[in-house]
Amino acid sequence: MQYDVIVIGSGPGGYVAAIRCAQLGLKTAIVEKYATLGGTCLNVGCIPSKALLDSSEHYHNAAHAFKTHGINLDNLKIDFGQMIKRKQEVVDANTSGIVYLMKKNKIDTHYGVGSFKDKNTIIVKKNDGTETELTSKNVIIATGSKPSALPFLKIDKKRIITSTEALTLTEIPKHLVLIGGGVIGLELGSVYARLGAKVSVIEFMDGIIPTMDKALGKELQKVLTKLGMEFYLGHKVTGATVKGKEVTVTFDTPKGEKQELKGDYCLVAVGRVAYTDGLGLDKIGITVEERGRKITVNDHLETSVKGVYAIGDVIKGAMLAHKAEDEGTLVAEIIAGQKPHIDYNLIPGVVYTWPEVAAVGQTEEQLKAAGVKYKTGSFPFKASGRARASGDLDGFVKVLADATTDEILGVHMIGPRAADMIAEAVVAMEYRASAEDISRMSHAHPTYTEAMREACLAATDNRPIHM
Repeated sequence: MQYDVIVIGSGPGGYVAAIRCAQLGLKTAIVEKYATLGGTCLNVGCIPSKALLDSSEHYHNAAHAFKTHGINLDNLKIDFGQMIKRKQEVVDANTSGIVYLMKKNKIDTHYGVGSFKDKNTIIVKKNDGTETELTSKNVIIATGSKPSALPFLKIDKKRIITSTEALTLTEIPKHLVLIGGGVIGLELGSVYARLGAKVSVIEFMDGIIPTMDKALGKELQKVLTKLGMEFYLGHKVTGATVKGKEVTVTFDTPKGEKQELKGDYCLVAVGRVAYTDGLGLDKIGITVEERGRKITVNDHLETSVKGVYAIGDVIKGAMLAHKAEDEGTLVAEIIAGQKPHIDYNLIPGVVYTWPEVAAVGQTEEQLKAAGVKYKTGSFPFKASGRARASGDLDGFVKVLADATTDEILGVHMIGPRAADMIAEAVVAMEYRASAEDISRMSHAHPTYTEAMREACLAATDNRPIHM
């Protein structure tokens, strides 16, 4: 079977790359090792976690907020089995949608493990042991990532679990010990905290979501503490053991003192590592970096082997579904002879807790380290009429702008619908808008997005209207 492009992996990067290749008139095939398309994101990542986040938020509001709206409920209870069932229905609908898109765009789908025979030949080994040989002028590696592990801590997938198992539990934990205060852990931790679990977070760094602006981490920790979550920051995990239905996690305090926590589940969420096992990269002369197993690529996302590209979690940069999608589109267009580009500084990051956290551009810490002269403007949601009406008073929008030109350099927000609101900041920064530009644009009232305008007013010349 001869193709113009073969894509290995059907996650957001892979399936988007395949669709864009097909749109550009390239004969395209996609290879997927699992029985369903969509990769980690659709099957055991972005989509199922958001389904559980929404369900748990509905329950939490019914239990704690409805009464203030004049809605009284009796005998409120959780049907956790139905919650998990609904999550799977959401996943199934999304993965079926990808199958439809492959057929619509006349993309051949091959199920099995894809590996290189040579740079133009892919062997697909099916579950029944049979093999199919495909040839192509170009190959795009989009095999994604898997949860990282701690070398001294064995994950048994029953009591010591990763994010994958956390999405399919059959019961709500009584006490969930969470190792890692990053995005994945906090999202899943907040799910179970809303449902009544005690959640303890052990984080090696001195703050949660450490890659984002420190102000966001501090605010999110305050909010999650109100939810009942407890935090052990600057603590180093040393081990975890299971006895029956109890997990004991040991760790050192910042002063070197030994401590332990006992719970019925331990979720290990210490990041993700590129997944390149079984690809046969050595057969075509591609090596991976020792740390993180990343594949090295050039500015066109081409590997050291001409005609072989890599995108998404298997290459450098943030492990984000939308980054992988952008890279998939870029590579498809490069293969077709176009000249696209990606500004990696303008790829937003989001944490889907409630309130949501979102950011794009430079953090205040990065600007200070680079010696950039900047000004800042913030606006709290407690001063927003729309947020007051909905009862979402936690959080703020923070805008960083160049001290001389007023160009927006970074936007950091924590608040209601921040995941959607960050798009305004991305558009503004793509067109190199100044804080004054945004402050002079009409924003519908009352909306959460008015907080963005007010923060820009504060950054421009410290003149927010509603604060």
